[in-house]
Amino acid sequence: MRLFHRTHLVPAEVVKAADDFFPRLALATKETAARARVFSGPLGTMRLTVKAEGGHYTFVEVETDQIGESRLDKNVKKFFVHLHRKADPSHQLEAGY
Repeated sequence: MRLFHRTHLVPAEVVKAADDFFPRLALATKETAARARVFSGPLGTMRLTVKAEGGHYTFVEVETDQIGESRLDKNVKKFFVHLHRKADPSHQLEAGY
């Protein structure tokens, strides 16, 4: 499954946040690019890539080896919420109905 998120954080902050957010998943490769990570664990494997977009946005893309919405995909979505809160701590989440 492929998921993406846009944020105002710089790419280095996003990669650092991923390293902190997924401590139980091991880095699958010892040498990783500055803006990419491959994590592997009992839930599956995920590949995170971060790139600066035009303007002040950072594009975060995560690809998992799971089909459908697995536990790993739900954790990736929680990571995106974590990034959102990190970028704007004063934002209050509200129901959309």
